[in-house]
Amino acid sequence: MLPPGSTIGILGGGQLGRMLALAAAPLGYRVHIYAPEVHSVAFDVAARHSQAAWDDESRLAAFAADCDAVTLEFENVPVDTLRFLSGHVAVRPGARALEIAQDRRAEKAFVRSLGGQTAPFAPVADRAALDTAMTAIGTPAILKTARMGYDGKGQARIMAAVDAAGAWDSIDGHVAVLEGLVNFAAEFSVMLVRGIDGEIRYWDSPHNVHRDGILASASLPPPAIVLDQQDTARAMAAQLADALDYVGVLTCEFFAAPGGPLFNEMAPRVHNSGHWTIEGAVTSQFANHIRAVAGLPLGDTATRALPVTMRNLIGDDIAQLPMLLADPAAQVHHYGKAEVRDGRKLGHVSWVGCRPA
Repeated sequence: MLPPGSTIGILGGGQLGRMLALAAAPLGYRVHIYAPEVHSVAFDVAARHSQAAWDDESRLAAFAADCDAVTLEFENVPVDTLRFLSGHVAVRPGARALEIAQDRRAEKAFVRSLGGQTAPFAPVADRAALDTAMTAIGTPAILKTARMGYDGKGQARIMAAVDAAGAWDSIDGHVAVLEGLVNFAAEFSVMLVRGIDGEIRYWDSPHNVHRDGILASASLPPPAIVLDQQDTARAMAAQLADALDYVGVLTCEFFAAPGGPLFNEMAPRVHNSGHWTIEGAVTSQFANHIRAVAGLPLGDTATRALPVTMRNLIGDDIAQLPMLLADPAAQVHHYGKAEVRDGRKLGHVSWVGCRPA
């Protein structure tokens, strides 16, 4: 267990790192953020920060020397960075979870090896392989880059074979997977926290709604089909966490399909669909992630009151801030980002125990 006054390093300087730092302070911990970007919003609330490249070993070694444990807020940190740091300081979660989460091919194969269900998929290494995959999977389907895709980026829909060439060009010929479109009633996430001792706790699964490939809202209670499938999905997520000897918050996204939950993807970190837990749960995902990384007892994950709604403030949505602040029930979070642009998450707002006005 890390004593108060210890320093927790966080790889990545975005809003998730910012909220992790804010959650660490009441537990008595200092935070050191490491990120390559000059303007990282997590820098504003951290005791220390290092602005340096992911492969700068001298800066990484100095960062490790200043930290008592290291975690991450961003799954696209190079795996070699985690491996290097692991030789100097405890890194939680470990490199194996990151390695799997970074490659959709490895991720889906890993889930299937544990008995989980996914949408039908086939790897696509080149243009000819896309034609082969379409023969196997059929259309309509979605072509997704195997790496670096998030918030709808690196994806193209193929409704018929004639769309294949345009879809391939739109992802710049990157190695990919072709996923068959599935019939589902709702999207939801399983958020769990696993301690160093293997204890697992779950938050209630929210109903997630996406707009243009980006999460727009997460709400509780979810539709009945999600409640019916929640335990099965939790068991699958726990298998993943145990197999990886995972420490911290792990989020798995699922489709609520007629035949049961279909695994979509995992995030080895705190997650946008769990932002409601800041006000809506006894212990937030951010506080419990810090607890797990520090070796503290895990906090209660119970929902404080229903209903719960979390809405992202994306792009021009941030202009709603004065109106939202005038709502006494709205819990507003501004991430401190200066530039407003389409598709950029600039904040979120939550309502707990009531519906949005």
